[in-house]
Formats: sequence, C-alpha cells, structure tokens
Amino acid sequence: MILTLLISLLLLQVPGGETLSGAFAGTLGDAEERVSPPEENEAEIDVGEIIFEHIGDEYEWHITEWKGKPVAIPLPCIVIDKEGLHVFTLHHAQENGYALNEDGKLVNAVTGKRPIDLSITKNVLALMLSSLLLLVIVLFTARWYKKHDALEEAPTGLAACMEPLIMMVHEMARENIGEDYRKFSPYLCMVFLWILLNNFLGIMPFFPGGANLTGNIAITLVLALFTFFIVNLNGTKHYYKEIFNPDVPVFLKPVMPVIEVFSALMKPVSLTIRLFANMLAGHIMILAMVCIIFIMAKYGPLLSGSMTVVSVLFGVFLDALECLVSFIQAYVFTTLSCIYIGLARAKEE
Repeated sequence: MILTLLISLLLLQVPGGETLSGAFAGTLGDAEERVSPPEENEAEIDVGEIIFEHIGDEYEWHITEWKGKPVAIPLPCIVIDKEGLHVFTLHHAQENGYALNEDGKLVNAVTGKRPIDLSITKNVLALMLSSLLLLVIVLFTARWYKKHDALEEAPTGLAACMEPLIMMVHEMARENIGEDYRKFSPYLCMVFLWILLNNFLGIMPFFPGGANLTGNIAITLVLALFTFFIVNLNGTKHYYKEIFNPDVPVFLKPVMPVIEVFSALMKPVSLTIRLFANMLAGHIMILAMVCIIFIMAKYGPLLSGSMTVVSVLFGVFLDALECLVSFIQAYVFTTLSCIYIGLARAKEE
C-alpha cells in the first residue's frame, strides 16, 4: 500500500500545484510595492517571496547558509523533450538549454515551452524519505510483536508509542464501518500514520523536515482519491440504490440522483481542501511570525528587541498549536474516510 501511494504521488507531482502559491506571492508582493515608498522598495523585505519560497517546491533542497553562501542539496532534474531524455542539476540547466520561468518551473530557454518534467524535486525527495521512514517504523513495530506475546507483556519502546495510535484507528474503523472493518483497517492506519508523520516533519525547521507535503494540494488530492475509490469500489447494492434510485416521491426521482452523484464527488474535494488549507495556513502563520523579526529590525533596537521577543513567543505558541493541528487533521481525514466507507457498506434494513 505504501509503494502504491508513493508511485501515485510521484506521478501527480506536476508543476500546476505551485501556480496557486505563485499567484499568492505575486499578489502579496504587489501589495507591498503599493504600500512602500519607491525609495525604500529595495530595502524592504519581500515577505511573500520568503514565505512562498519555503512552502513551495524546488529543484534543490536548501539547508542553511554558511559564510553568506547557501548550502543546498542538488536534486536531479529529469526532463523529456523532442530530443530525448535529459538529466542534470539546476546549476547546469542553462548548459542543457533550460531555464526557470516565473513559477520556478523548468522551460525551454529558447521557446519557453514546458517539457515532460519527471524531476526529483524537494517534495518528491521528502515523499520518498517520509514513506521510507514510515515503512521502517511499521516494520520495527511489527518486529516487537513477532518476538513478544502482547497478551503476556506490555509493549515497550517504539511499539508502546505505536500501539495506542493503531488501536485508536482500529476502534474508529470498527465503530464507523461495521463487522467487516478489518478489511479496511490497514489502509486507514497507513493513511493516518502517513499524514501524521508528514505533518510533524513539515514543522521541523531542519533536514529532513521542512517540506510542505501535506500543504501541497497534489498530495492531498491523491490521498482523497484513494478514499474515493475505496468507498465506491466497495459500495453495496443499497448504497448505489440510494444514489440512483432513492425512495423519494416520483417528482424528485430525476433530481435526487444528480444531487447524490454531486455529493459523492464532493467528498474527495472536501478531504483534499480541508487537509491542504489547514496545513498550508499553519506554515504561513509560523513563517509570518518569524518574518516580523526582520521587518522590525530597521526601527531601532528598542522596538526591534521587543517585537523579537513577542515574535519568538508567538512562534513557539504557533508551533505547539501546529503540533495539535497536525494530529487533528490526520484524525479528521481518517475519521471521515471511515464514515464514508461505512456509509458505502451500509445494508438495507
């Protein structure tokens, strides 16, 4: 299941997911230019650029700066055009006839056309690392249960941390799905743990954390589509009867199927946007708090120092709040998936 999720997410890591960020960044940047006096524009900090640079996808993974020079992990740019397959790093893009457009995506330097882009970007690498990490965690947990009798002794170490989470999802599935809940428990546990892990990794300010995976709409869309297909491929006759031939007055017969189909299609949309919007907003709030320190630096030591203290305190508070939100969003996504599956498995009374 993890490999299937990984492959699907890699296939859907298309550049379109960054257009929204670019639009927001451009809007925020234009607003700052209108507010700032012309002579101060060069000295002003572009908050929009800083924020969306951190939450956006890139062709290299910026780690830190050392003696004024950026330290980054170069990632392979893999593109296919009429001339064939090209593999290079971002620093050698110009030599291969490519450049970055306004959205930060590779285009042909002459024609400006987009090639087929299969690059291992920051988000794709973070996806691989987090999936591998989750696989290791699950295997080590299973190893403890293989060597010990859980009925005779309490789990320790990693197994002790994982057991309450897995049992929580297991119980959630049992209550919402019914007697055949065990069939869906592996998927529900996987999706809960994967979202929770990536939510926490996204808060980490250092490698391998900091990637905005669950704040990327392409990622959340794939997760929602998994739930959508599981729901509709496992639906009972009663489930489809309620959609296409509900027990309603005759004059409502033509209308209700349209409403029910629209409702079924909106379920993955709601799952996608809820997770994406909440995690993206959390990242933006934390980064905005950090930017206050640099914005206030030009107003003197008194104001700068006091606002730095306020910014740090609010930053710590937002980090703690984001940890809570990370768990809540994983819980909500899994709960709704359980409910949707349970509704599809309902039998006629």
